[in-house]
Parts: sequence; C-alpha cells; structure tokens
Amino acid sequence: MRTTPDTNAVPDRLPAGQPAGPRLGWIGTGVMGRAMAGRLLDAGHPLTVFSRRRESADELVARGAAWAASPADVARNADIVFVMVGYPADVREVVYGDRGALAGGRPGLILVDHTTSSPELAVEIAAAAGRLGIASLDAPVSGGDVGARTGTLCVMVGGDEAARRAVEPCWRAVAKTVVACGGPGAGQQTKLTNQIAIASGMIATCEALLYASQVGLDVDATLQAIAGGAAGSWSLSNLGPRILAGDFAPGFLVAHFVKDMRLALDECRRMSLRLPGLTLAEALYAGLAEQGHERLGTQALVLALARLSGVEPPRGRAAASAGTGASTAAAAR
Repeated sequence: MRTTPDTNAVPDRLPAGQPAGPRLGWIGTGVMGRAMAGRLLDAGHPLTVFSRRRESADELVARGAAWAASPADVARNADIVFVMVGYPADVREVVYGDRGALAGGRPGLILVDHTTSSPELAVEIAAAAGRLGIASLDAPVSGGDVGARTGTLCVMVGGDEAARRAVEPCWRAVAKTVVACGGPGAGQQTKLTNQIAIASGMIATCEALLYASQVGLDVDATLQAIAGGAAGSWSLSNLGPRILAGDFAPGFLVAHFVKDMRLALDECRRMSLRLPGLTLAEALYAGLAEQGHERLGTQALVLALARLSGVEPPRGRAAASAGTGASTAAAAR
C-alpha cells in the first residue's frame, strides 16, 4: 500500500501555541539523521537527541532539541524514538543493553529504525520490543542527503500497521512517500531491493560520463541530453552534476553503500540466488574503499573506473575552468 501526505489533515508546521503532539526522540546525527531530525524540529515537534559524538548534535541542540546522555534516556523522554545510525552493530548497540533504547522504553513506545540494516535483526528487535509492549518498525529511507534536506524521502516500512499510522504525521516533515511493505523485516528487504537497483545504475552513470569524456563530447551538454530521455535516473540527474563538478562529498557514504550491498549479498547466499550485477558493483565499490575513498560519496565510483583505464575522471566546463580536475585526477591514481 502506498500513502502520500495529506497536508489538509496534518500541517507540515504546527500552528504556534498548539500542542506539538507526541514527544520525539532521535538517535544518530550523521549526514542523513541530522537533516531529518532538523526537519522535525522545524515542524514544531519536541525532540530529544543522542549521538555518540556530542558535537554532531550541537546544531540541533542550539535549535531547541534536548540532549540525552544515552539512548535509554532518549526513550525515557519520548513517545516515538527514531534511530538513524551506520551499521547493524550500531543498531544493536543503541537498542539493546542497559543504556539502550529498549531499557529506557515503556509499554506504548514506538521504536522506528531508519538505518539500512539486517532484515534478520529487524525481526529480532520487533520480537524483543513486543515482549516489552513496545512497537518496532524497520523503516529505512531512500533519497539521499538531498531528500533528507528537502523532506522528499521515501520511507519503506516493515512492522505493525497501527504503529505505522501513528508515526505518519511525523514522517510528513521528512518524506514525500511512505510505503507499507509488510511485516517486521519487510522494510529492510525493500531497501535492499532499492540498493540492488541503484548499484548497477551507478556503474552505468559513471561509465556513461567517462565514455562521453573520452570521446571528446561536451559532457555538460551530454548529461543534459541523456538525463531527460530513457537513460534518465535519480543518480544521473542528482549525482551526474556532482561528478562533473569534481564534487565527491558524501550524500551517501561509499562505506555505507558497501555495507548495504553486502547485506543484500548475504540474503542472496541464504537463498542460493545469484545476482552478477550486484556482485560486480560490490567488488568495484570495495576496491574504491580500499583506495582510501570509503568516506566519499557513492558518485566517487567514477574515480575507480577512471583509474582502471588510466584516464582522468570526466569534468564539466565549470570544474575544468576552476582547475578542479587536477585534484580529482590525483585522487583517482
């Protein structure tokens, strides 16, 4: 089932002086988490935050969020707790244990994990939370840093329908689309499906721009031409310009994408399913990470592909005139 925001029912920003609804907690303030939490603050929701690095949450605290000393303290002061961390091990750390969210939670709490994580772990957490009277949703997102900043993410939700409906007013601040994918773990399985589709597409985006550059085309004009046709994709339209600008800052980290692809490959091995495109993408991105680029954005794959042929990465007119190409070429070697 697909649901879209009904702005007539619940506004994106709550009127001044009116109750702000449930108390919200947020755990994890990286690139995506900080932007999403910020949009909840902007919408008027009371928010308590925790991050392993206090300084990464300083901006949110300055804007009105309360700081908590642990995930358990977040849960004690919230009706809905959102988690957005890096890896399944991080999810375990912030959910379980004496300082974890489940330890601070009480019956009626809703725990929402936005991390792209293991489907098996999502099922496990849902069961553990249920024994405590806590609802758990696995709700990974797609849309990258742009979607997080603009509130246009897609949320893929696995778990209890009543809990999902209770959280939907909050998601209106961060998402364009919310999709109910099934029971516990189904949100994670859907996100892994999403990452499989992106993986081969990123290879195609980078190879196409590299080819255009090497045959002497005006790569800016070429990108404009192909992005509006059958070759068009989110990656081509949003990451293609970054590639041509020599901008490899992370909207989504290479290290996290490698993690996601390995989670998908783990599921494939469990099912004896062979996906050669995914296998190739994981190998290329793993090589990129081994070259020291694991903290760059996924568009940096073009650096590894350029290196394979011993050529410079493609660069647009603006990057060429600014001399950006020298730094990107050096990074590719």
